[in-house]
Amino acid sequence: MRQPDSSVPPLAVLLAAAPHRPLFLAGALAVLTSMAWWALELASLRFGWHGWPQPPVPPGWAHAMLTQYGMLPMFMFGFLLTTFPRWLNRPPIRPSRYLAVAGAVFAGYLLSHVGLLGLPWVLRLGFLLMLAGYLVGIATLAGVLRAAEQRSQHAWSCLAGLCLGAIGLAAFVAFLFGAPAPWARLAIKLGTFGLLVPVYFSVAHRMVAFFSGNAVRDYVVRRPPWSLPLLWPLLLAHLALDLAHVPAWLWLADAPLAALFGWHALAWQPWKAVRPGLLAVLHLAFAWLPIAFVLYAVQSLYLFAGHGPVLGLAPLHVLTIGYFGSMLVAMVTRVTQGHSGRPLQMGAVPWACFALLQGVVLLRAWAELARDSYLWLVVAACGWLVAFLPWVLRSARIYLTPRLDGRPG
Repeated sequence: MRQPDSSVPPLAVLLAAAPHRPLFLAGALAVLTSMAWWALELASLRFGWHGWPQPPVPPGWAHAMLTQYGMLPMFMFGFLLTTFPRWLNRPPIRPSRYLAVAGAVFAGYLLSHVGLLGLPWVLRLGFLLMLAGYLVGIATLAGVLRAAEQRSQHAWSCLAGLCLGAIGLAAFVAFLFGAPAPWARLAIKLGTFGLLVPVYFSVAHRMVAFFSGNAVRDYVVRRPPWSLPLLWPLLLAHLALDLAHVPAWLWLADAPLAALFGWHALAWQPWKAVRPGLLAVLHLAFAWLPIAFVLYAVQSLYLFAGHGPVLGLAPLHVLTIGYFGSMLVAMVTRVTQGHSGRPLQMGAVPWACFALLQGVVLLRAWAELARDSYLWLVVAACGWLVAFLPWVLRSARIYLTPRLDGRPG
């Protein structure tokens, strides 16, 4: 067996021991960074902080891009670079590959936030580095898939989502270098419906029923092969209608998507999965997905009937905070517990984070209806920070210490 290089610091060796360690650590730090900047930006707008430096791009666009392409995908890459070889019966990925992904995406993410303080060239450099990290990650996962004898539809779907994400990131880079504003709008929409929804759902489709079947007696595992082939045309239809600026017709895609996700939420029998808590939160988190698309469909039908957009951005934030945020806590906590040699239990800190996050969803939705909208936006952003700070500190400590059971990884 090859001996570790004694010149390498022990902490670096530990972080390189498994893909989830550097990428989950980076993602956990990003959870606070993204919302800290956004809370300050919102507060500057609400309270008139004239000295606060404004970003070179519209603040909402910056927030959407860095949460969708920076914060959440670091967790996604950490998970997929770990599980792709297991799904496809291939050897583990070399540390040099996943460390390159973590380094480029996280460094680019941090530089981009520095660039938001009125430094356009730093912002461009940050997004270029993030794109480079995406390309390394996609090439690595594609290599695993290409070498596999049996190619899982979950792997194909996740890889397709990441490829659309890279296209969206490249479109925003083009915007930063002078392309017209519709390129930025394309990037933001691709981030939500081309990258995050398909990757999140593909992972849930494979793992939620699997985890439930392992933990619950007499559980019927339902993982129908038609789910992902149905998902993709509907998501692409949503994207096409949205980019064509016909929101009154979005219900044609969103109502079937709500039905698709609602069917899975029930087919996975959440009433059987109330214990352990680590399993229950996966089902609770998934429940936000059909709710979000019901709200999208209702909003579209109101427009179709000749009324205004009564819900504003509430459907989007039920999706992003409710589903993406809650599933992040649920899935990452489970992976962190299992891959650190700890019991598969939720624990007080993750439970508090998850519970508080449900309140943040409601606060953010209320901000769309409240008279003083910006005040409630600040409150919701601060609520996110309060919810996540203990969870991030606990998770970071785990990623920076050896496994409790003494096993490698």
